[in-house]
Amino acid sequence: MKLDVNALRYLSKDDFRVLTAVEMGMRNHEIVPSELVERIASLKHGGTYKVLKNLLKYKLLHHDSSKYDGFRLTYLGYDFLAIKTLVNRGVFVAVGRQIGVGKESDIFEVAKEDGTVLAMKLHRLGRISFRSVKSKRDYLRHRSSYNWLYLSRLAAVKEFAFMKALEEHGFPVPSAVDCNRHCVIMSLVEGYPLVQVKQLQNPDVVFETIIGLVVRLAEHGLIHCDFNEFNIMIDDDEKVTMIDFPQMVSVSHRNAQMYFDRDVECIFKFFRKRFNLTFHESVDDENDVEIDNDESVRPCFSSISKGVGSLDKELAASGFTRKDQEDIEKFIENGLEGDADSGGEEDEAEDTDGVEVEHLHISEEETLNGDENAERQRNHEACQIDVSENDSDSDNQEENENRISGNNSSEMRDNGGESRDENEDEELNKRLNKQRRRAIASASGGRKARSSRNTYKDKGRKSSNNSKIHKQISIW
Repeated sequence: MKLDVNALRYLSKDDFRVLTAVEMGMRNHEIVPSELVERIASLKHGGTYKVLKNLLKYKLLHHDSSKYDGFRLTYLGYDFLAIKTLVNRGVFVAVGRQIGVGKESDIFEVAKEDGTVLAMKLHRLGRISFRSVKSKRDYLRHRSSYNWLYLSRLAAVKEFAFMKALEEHGFPVPSAVDCNRHCVIMSLVEGYPLVQVKQLQNPDVVFETIIGLVVRLAEHGLIHCDFNEFNIMIDDDEKVTMIDFPQMVSVSHRNAQMYFDRDVECIFKFFRKRFNLTFHESVDDENDVEIDNDESVRPCFSSISKGVGSLDKELAASGFTRKDQEDIEKFIENGLEGDADSGGEEDEAEDTDGVEVEHLHISEEETLNGDENAERQRNHEACQIDVSENDSDSDNQEENENRISGNNSSEMRDNGGESRDENEDEELNKRLNKQRRRAIASASGGRKARSSRNTYKDKGRKSSNNSKIHKQISIW
């Protein structure tokens, strides 16, 4: 996608706020829902959908409604976010022409406020020409899922770290200035790619310098892995500069020797073909095998001393130690054994699942039946307790009545005809009779269930469903 920064001057704060909201939503969404964008952006005066429409017009977002209504960032929108952040930091103030295109990145000129020209590299992984990034690069490491924007950011961070460390150790690399998202700002190299150079004044010196860089990198624990004529810059004074570092690996990588020999072979092949450098060959008498006389010039990976530095450890370059290799082999063996035994384990798991399900159904029925029986038993015990209490109350009342009647008769005999005692005796007898009737009624069958005041009365002698329901509830 072509970078057109003219639209950058027409975007407002709300536009960048919505762009940032979509970027935040893409951390855990492939397509960010519209409601989530509105909630994350939380504009003061609303109007999120109007802003989204404006961003779609400039192709900073892509609208997708296949599964649900949502949006995702395009590379142009990601470019605008990175450029806006770097401009706010004061790294540069203007964007110029495009000076390079690669399978993984685009290079542009940018200018600082004082007129100094820098180079801006925008990583663009996921192009049709190079989509085997997952197998060719180690950006993902242990991650299983990935997004092209996220991979581009990882590549930019890795290249910035390598460039900074190599510059500190005196390697001829561009000066790293700043990095944000998938954008790396570096010093502009005044030179040309080696592939565009047709002739050199001292090709032997340039060749030795380049081979010396390969050996020196290996001594510091790193291998470039893409060291060819396209990633070597040379100026008018034949000064060499290395570029493009995201794919660098450690000398402890299991394929380190293969990568090292490939880099060396690329240099030998190019100088032999382009500048007609001859490497004399001799024949081994014993095996009749041709051997290069440049063995003294051609470096050998096994003969390189790796004690000068440990940049691979400092920068966590991709590579596997012996212990890591053993762990991986054990894991693979265990995985194969697990695959072989997976069939029987799955059958056993299915059987156990069936038994567990049956057991769960039985236990649920038992618990339900147990709960019903327990409730019935509790109700029966409560009724028995009520009856026994009522019987005991009736017995006590009869005894009290007999005692009171005996006392009353004795008092009547003693006092004769006192009117006050007679009135009290009549009232007491009434109370006792009333209590006795209640006790007998409760012992025989309990009180009749009272209907609720909210029960509906039948209208026109036609029973309604509501009245039937309430009657049934009152009976229960």
